[in-house]
Amino acid sequence: MDRLTALDVAFLEAEDADSNVSLAMGALSIVEGSLPDYRAVLDSVSDRLTSVPRFTQVIRRQPFDLSAPEWVDDTNFSVMRHVRRTAVPAPGDDDALFGVVADVMERRLDRDRPLWECWIIDGLDDDRWAILMKIHHCIADGIAAAHLLACLSDEGAGDSFVSELRAIKEQPHHGIRMMDLTLNPARWVHQLWDTATALTSAVAHAADGAAQITAGLLSANSSSLTGPVTGLRRHASAQVSLKDVGRICHAFDVTINDVALAAVTDSYRAAMIRRGEHPSATSLRTLVPVSMRRSDALDRTDNRVSMMLPCLPVDEYDPVQQLRAVHRRLERAKSSGQRQAGSLFVSAANLIPFGVTALVMRALIRLPQQSVVTVATNVPGPRQHLRLLGQRVVRVVPIPPIALGLRTGIAILSYADDLVFGITADYDAVPDVNALAADIQRAVARLAALVDVPYRRTSNGTLTLVSPANR
Repeated sequence: MDRLTALDVAFLEAEDADSNVSLAMGALSIVEGSLPDYRAVLDSVSDRLTSVPRFTQVIRRQPFDLSAPEWVDDTNFSVMRHVRRTAVPAPGDDDALFGVVADVMERRLDRDRPLWECWIIDGLDDDRWAILMKIHHCIADGIAAAHLLACLSDEGAGDSFVSELRAIKEQPHHGIRMMDLTLNPARWVHQLWDTATALTSAVAHAADGAAQITAGLLSANSSSLTGPVTGLRRHASAQVSLKDVGRICHAFDVTINDVALAAVTDSYRAAMIRRGEHPSATSLRTLVPVSMRRSDALDRTDNRVSMMLPCLPVDEYDPVQQLRAVHRRLERAKSSGQRQAGSLFVSAANLIPFGVTALVMRALIRLPQQSVVTVATNVPGPRQHLRLLGQRVVRVVPIPPIALGLRTGIAILSYADDLVFGITADYDAVPDVNALAADIQRAVARLAALVDVPYRRTSNGTLTLVSPANR
């Protein structure tokens, strides 16, 4: 039997807890050129999608939750129930396109059918068309979904930025290391001591991370960006050059993720100020999913993520100091054991009888949440432009879901030469979603402009602008 994991089920339970929530994620591929013959598109997409087992399976729950739900083949499967066609209203610009995306994404997927939809979208300006893939989060995490969707292109999965992930670079862990074969009793004692010390250190590290996550979740945070959501959504997108991001990384010795989250930080700072709020050091606690997927599991369609809960520095107005603060806080979170704690929690949940896990999960999900303000997830995408039916995919926009009191969510996708931000927001709570996107682009442009400005490091490690007289 192919059963869902506790993490897979958590996405279903979170959706069940709020009738205004749809926990499907999306990927919008914008293609240059006129829409080819619809039947050709349908046949091509159908052949590739139906080769994925999850796309022809449904979830079957067990009576009284005696065991975890399982994936079973849909005996009534028809691809025509999942592949749809629509058109963008005039003038066919990005705002009109994202209006269609919002309309599609805010509706829940039918659990009596395989949990996906594919929308072929016509009517875009500048001789373009698009495909929107909508997949329930219980099927896959962002990285698995990106890998799966890349396989639908003419080239297949190809080379992607996934090789840069921390989990991919780490050596696979196979549990307790077996002792070397030796007749030396002293060697046995030494190996047993090393193993016990390593396990004790790992447990203490994870416990420290668990304590930090718990403290973060219990802290209250008053913001207009948290609270109940309606059933309507808004979407927007920002796109910046990876070349500019790379220059920033090189100049300030930070990562692409640091730059992306610094831009998000600056955008939320501006949003809070627009709302008359006063950004503080703890005003933007952010759920940052962390991939636990190793290189031998890249083709697995499932969820393998943990999390970190850093507070992004919206209290800092200087862009360079803001970037440095993001880098420090993420490094601190990475080294604190938070991601290990989340991974161990999920692993432990899978060992407990599912009936108990389900009850605990439902109780936790229904607790009011006022500490985390948003979610920001970074997904590595293809290094080269994809092609679909011989036409170039010029842009891929990730579409994250929102739930659990989070009124906004941001997904960040590296695709070819660009870093693309996809923003989902509650329709009523965040009417300025386009401003969020524009401010992300402005923040990256401002950092890129500072790359060639002379700075020097002060005694406390910060950077300060060198005056013309001292250059």
